[in-house]
Amino acid sequence: MAITSANQLELLQTAEAVAREKNIEPGLVVEAMEESLARAAKSRYGAEMDIRVSIDRKTGRATFTRVRTVVADEEYENYQSQFTLETAKDWIKDAKIGDTLVEEVPPVELGRIAAQSAKQVILQKVREAERDKQYEDFKDRAGTIINALVKREEYGNVIVDVGSGEAILRRNEKIGREAYRPNDRIRCYIKDVRREQRGPQIFLSRTAPEFMAELFKMEVPEIYEGIIEIKAVARDPGSRAKIAVISYDSSIDPVGACVGMRGSRVQAVVNELQGEKIDIIPWNEDMPTFLVNALQPAEVSKVVLDEEAGKIEVVVPEEQLSLAIGRRGQNVRLASQLTGLDIDILTEEEESKRRQAEFELRTKLFMDTLDLDEFFAQLLVSEGFTNLEEVAYVEAEELLVIEGVDADTAGELQARARDYLEAQNKKALDHARELGVEDSLIGFEGLTPQMVEALAMDGVKTLEDFATCADWELAGGWTVVDGQRHKDEGVLEKFDLSLEDAQSMVMTARVALGWVDPADLVGDDDDTDMEEEAEA
Repeated sequence: MAITSANQLELLQTAEAVAREKNIEPGLVVEAMEESLARAAKSRYGAEMDIRVSIDRKTGRATFTRVRTVVADEEYENYQSQFTLETAKDWIKDAKIGDTLVEEVPPVELGRIAAQSAKQVILQKVREAERDKQYEDFKDRAGTIINALVKREEYGNVIVDVGSGEAILRRNEKIGREAYRPNDRIRCYIKDVRREQRGPQIFLSRTAPEFMAELFKMEVPEIYEGIIEIKAVARDPGSRAKIAVISYDSSIDPVGACVGMRGSRVQAVVNELQGEKIDIIPWNEDMPTFLVNALQPAEVSKVVLDEEAGKIEVVVPEEQLSLAIGRRGQNVRLASQLTGLDIDILTEEEESKRRQAEFELRTKLFMDTLDLDEFFAQLLVSEGFTNLEEVAYVEAEELLVIEGVDADTAGELQARARDYLEAQNKKALDHARELGVEDSLIGFEGLTPQMVEALAMDGVKTLEDFATCADWELAGGWTVVDGQRHKDEGVLEKFDLSLEDAQSMVMTARVALGWVDPADLVGDDDDTDMEEEAEA
């Protein structure tokens, strides 16, 4: 692309041709030409000079100018492009720092080397403009499906043509052992679009759960129109998937609509996903009911939900156990992903044994601590009492409903329970003090003597120590590593302390110590921010 000053209109014609070919603004090409001409002029007049070029957008005339700027004495470095304030007064009336002197200089004829250099500058600018346009075209298309043409394969990753550039389908985003040949047409989900140094990177996926959801949206008009909503998707790509749907029109069956006449709609999705089997499940706000649906085709006898711990126990008949778990745990794993809960599956026999063990353990607790015979201890457990605190501080009327318990017996039971608890509290506090716990922590509201003892054994001995703890360090939590959830044991987890209560107690301690202003504690988000700042 040799550029000469012989034909001024040739510049504009070249700019328009390049812009049309690359589908970018002609102005961007003209700016690239101005920069390339300025660079060529500097090689002619001297690199120290500030040479600028302006191309008239109508006539194509290129104007070459030399610019000199007035700078402070301590900033003066280059006499070719700068003036000191004193020198500038000879050239500029009422000169001040920042003023410029613009002088037109003769245009430069481009030789072969200069023309080649200018061409490189223009091509570089055009490539940058192309990248910017590609990013602008795709940044808002993340989360949608695109049809692409396979160009080549590199180390298992597939490079595809998406019209105005290239995108990458990584090896781990392909279904199973999919293999593609050049010019194959494939349908992918745009997972992410990022602006990187070497240009925009468009990352595609065929294994993302959202890919299946978008495919159903294309095949099922009711989903596209919002009558049916996809609430959750769980996939084992290429093998099996579960999708939960709900209908906002009582006359439309969400499962039937997704299946289609003779399975036509779901079959279209299955074919696109290389034969992946799809279970379509009706979504339900009631989590146990939803889980029973999610574990289909297995039959469930009973569901026990522990929302605080995010766990759920499912009891199934012995003959349904393998069906509920699925091959290599696939069925229960997908159901867990769909509900967002950890699922423990027990047979009816296992659950019965566990409940019997819990019954015997609580019976022994009451026998040993309250000096009761086995029959009376069993009566307490049968009535739902699980620990000494419940017996000690429950309303007396709740004990009187137990057969054979009168007012005197109820009073004696509560007195024994309180005496035992007080003795245990004293023992725990004495041990904590031996470990060096300060009174500021012992007197902190919400901490029982046993909690203080547990904290002391973990090295938390002052209110300041307690205030530096994170909520999950106290109440326990979960960490996700490589897609697997790992349990973090909390110091006070055995006392059934929730994350919310742990966070509240830590923040109260920080306020008491003056680390946090109480006025700043407005809303949950602000609480979290304050906690992170205090920890930092």
